[in-house]
Amino acid sequence: MYKILTLNNIALAGLDRLPRDRYEVASEIAHPDAILLRSANMHDTPIAPSVRAIGRAGAGVNNIPVGRMTELGVPVFNAPGANANAVKELVLAGMLLAARNIAQSWLFARSISGEDGAINKAVEAGKKAFVGFELPGRTLGVIGLGAIGVRVANAARALGMKVVGYDPTITVQRAWQLESDVQPAVSVDDLLSRSDFVTFHVPLTDETRHMINAERLRIMKKGAVLLNFARHGIIDDAAAVSALDSGQIYAYVCDFPSNLLKDHPRVVTLPHLGASTAEAEENCAVMVADQVRDYLEDGNVHNAVNFPEIHLPRTGGYRMAVVNRNVPNMLGQISTDLASVGLNILDMLNRSRGEVAVTLIDVDRPAPEETVERIRNIQGVLSVRCLGC
Repeated sequence: MYKILTLNNIALAGLDRLPRDRYEVASEIAHPDAILLRSANMHDTPIAPSVRAIGRAGAGVNNIPVGRMTELGVPVFNAPGANANAVKELVLAGMLLAARNIAQSWLFARSISGEDGAINKAVEAGKKAFVGFELPGRTLGVIGLGAIGVRVANAARALGMKVVGYDPTITVQRAWQLESDVQPAVSVDDLLSRSDFVTFHVPLTDETRHMINAERLRIMKKGAVLLNFARHGIIDDAAAVSALDSGQIYAYVCDFPSNLLKDHPRVVTLPHLGASTAEAEENCAVMVADQVRDYLEDGNVHNAVNFPEIHLPRTGGYRMAVVNRNVPNMLGQISTDLASVGLNILDMLNRSRGEVAVTLIDVDRPAPEETVERIRNIQGVLSVRCLGC
């Protein structure tokens, strides 16, 4: 029986992927095999030695100590693309909010009082302050062309916008999915200089923190709009406010309210709604539950942010899953220990990523516990599991 600890409410559609005859799932559970969460902060949370996997029902993993988990040989799974449609729709809404001054005009309409006749007169007198502009013909710059960025780019083209994209690490798969007339930018600065709207779909890293700063804001077209539904910190908020006050940029729409931003007349802040749809929550939960289950039961790794992709079909035998540091002679030492007790390797697959390697080995009979312990004690081995041994 596998034990799964949940740190947040996980959509039932995801939990239903974990059969009750093999999985015990609870928000309080001793010695869990895996943890499922959404936004809970794990950086200061004690993590039981029994934990073999962590699944984040969402894309970002800033709330998880990924480096510490890697050192322990624990994969951190996420759900890239599961919330892509939800975020895409919010970006489109953000462009319309900015272009048509919807938030400001709604606040104006709510502030009017008096008889209906007086309200109508005030509306006619005041609406000229909220004249906006239309999207067709405008240029959207998309920084980050992963699952979300590609959808945003294609949706903007369907609205009649021009699109410029920048992503030096775009995959062949994503490139094929892009509309053919999306124009590439050679750099962030190139994209900023060509765009009326700029949207970000990249993780927060040392390289992307304050990607948009005072210097880059000066490069942007006068009257451009910033949209950030990715991660707080990608834009230097203080610099953005200064650019708004000077008229360099027209509006700033983001998912991350703060005292600096929430009351500014040219800023629209939303309460981190990017993935807040029932459909996105279910998609994320299903994806991450399937990935954690596949790892616990078969050792396969898909969509882990710190482990290599690896998949070895089960065709028989008894499986061992070994996680180790990516150093020479690990396979030799492991296979030698197996051979020393007469175990025959039926199938084996090894993959590495950075400092971590994963090896899946199917042998003809169960490995004795003393052999498992000997492999576990090889210098550089982080974890050993018998799956069906």
